[in-house]
Amino acid sequence: MKVHPPGRVARSDVLAGVSVALILVPQSMAYAELAGLPPHHGLYAATFPLIAAAFLASSPYLQTGPVALTGLLTFGALVPLEAVGTAEYAALAALLALVVGISRVLVGMLKAGWVVYFMSHSMMTGFLSAAAILILASQLPGALGSTAPVDEGVLQRAWFALSHPESWRWTAVGLSAFTVATVMWAASIHPLVPGVLIAAGFGLIFSAVTGYDGATVGSVPSGLPPFTLDLPWSRLPSLIIPGVVISVIGFAEGVSISRVFASEERQHWDADKEFKSKGLANIVAAFSGGLPVGGSLSRTSVNRMAGARSRWSGLITGVTVLCFLPVAPVMSGLPRAVLSGIVIAAIWKVIKPGEVLRLWTLSRPQALIGWTTFVATLALSPHVDRAVLLGIAMSAAVHLWRELTPHVTAEREGDTLVVEPSGVLWFASAPAMEDLLFDRLADEPDVKRVIIRCTGLGRIDLTGAYVFHETLEHAERAGLEVFIEDVPDHAVALFRSVGVPMRDRTDGEGPTEPTTARRTPAGTGFPSNS
Repeated sequence: MKVHPPGRVARSDVLAGVSVALILVPQSMAYAELAGLPPHHGLYAATFPLIAAAFLASSPYLQTGPVALTGLLTFGALVPLEAVGTAEYAALAALLALVVGISRVLVGMLKAGWVVYFMSHSMMTGFLSAAAILILASQLPGALGSTAPVDEGVLQRAWFALSHPESWRWTAVGLSAFTVATVMWAASIHPLVPGVLIAAGFGLIFSAVTGYDGATVGSVPSGLPPFTLDLPWSRLPSLIIPGVVISVIGFAEGVSISRVFASEERQHWDADKEFKSKGLANIVAAFSGGLPVGGSLSRTSVNRMAGARSRWSGLITGVTVLCFLPVAPVMSGLPRAVLSGIVIAAIWKVIKPGEVLRLWTLSRPQALIGWTTFVATLALSPHVDRAVLLGIAMSAAVHLWRELTPHVTAEREGDTLVVEPSGVLWFASAPAMEDLLFDRLADEPDVKRVIIRCTGLGRIDLTGAYVFHETLEHAERAGLEVFIEDVPDHAVALFRSVGVPMRDRTDGEGPTEPTTARRTPAGTGFPSNS
């Protein structure tokens, strides 16, 4: 597939951008509701932010805008601070978008796009599955037409709706079921069939023809988004941590598909540049009445399938939605059950209990991380950002534990003991490695020689090299011959500098360098200055 230079807008980019916009209009309204905002804020976030993102984007396909996961994280960050649906809540959403934007721009400018790798696969598996359950649960009252108590949590409101069928509106149930079925049916035919648009169009027609008396979108203003710098700046400290979490989680969730496409087409993809692109989009969203935005998996796929060839397809999408705003009031009669159905259809397939359970068969420590993150996300709702931080902390702790716990295997071959240490040998794990080596030697008091094969060792630092130096010292005093083989290339010069002899495994007669290590003062493990 040919990708045009960034400066050129192809006709296929125009067609792709318009195709995505047809899906984005109802979808953005649905995701704004998920974030606890009036639906028209989603439309605002689908205009100028997309136009701004196009100027810095790295991927020719990645589509920016409101997304489900970012909507949930936004809701979790704001609902403890202000009442949902108020002007103060909307202002906080804009300020949160600014925090997200500045965080991403800083990451991009510092070339620190690697921060996304702090989130392990197991942590993301647990979090995304639990987040999908919360998103699904948040839409159940709307999908059933139930008036669940607004002062309850997401799971409690969902349970109330499910356990009180007398509160259901069957027309709402029918509309939401029709929406889910339509979106799924359209996706099964072809990704370019606009199931979301078809469902929204049907909902509008149904509402107008039948005089639908259930909950609808309500008043939708027309005209350009309101630009303002009047944000609740005094509330900024309370949004920094959730804003940083959203900036990283939302980025990792959205750009994964961009990396896949870039790999398939052998294109260069720059994470730092993409961070700056999504950061600028959020900064613009903050001052234009929007909410935090990210990269969309589904719309990016549609954009590519529709023939996008450059990053300007995202700009076309934003311009198209902008042109729709003057007639946006036509959406006022759209049943909210349709919006709930749109979200449910987009998110249900993210729930993967089998993948969460499968972690146990792959790695028990990683399963512990994934399961703990999964449970914490549900238990701490709406503070899901805290579950993310817990998952990251557990991932780091497991990694550190593994780095602190090297392993040593030993096999007896006649009067020779072949020892194979594995792990990372650094100052924190070196003492444990030394103890393991000496324990193995103590278990075999009658061996005459020891071969230490370093194939399984990763990074070795200076302290790790001195472990081998001291081992040679003890072996010499015990009358043993010690040969060190297969030292990683990065550590060869380090071993030489501290006086540790090495040999090639192909040389069975003895070491290729002098076997006498420099004398070490007793008990220190470090060479003397003499």
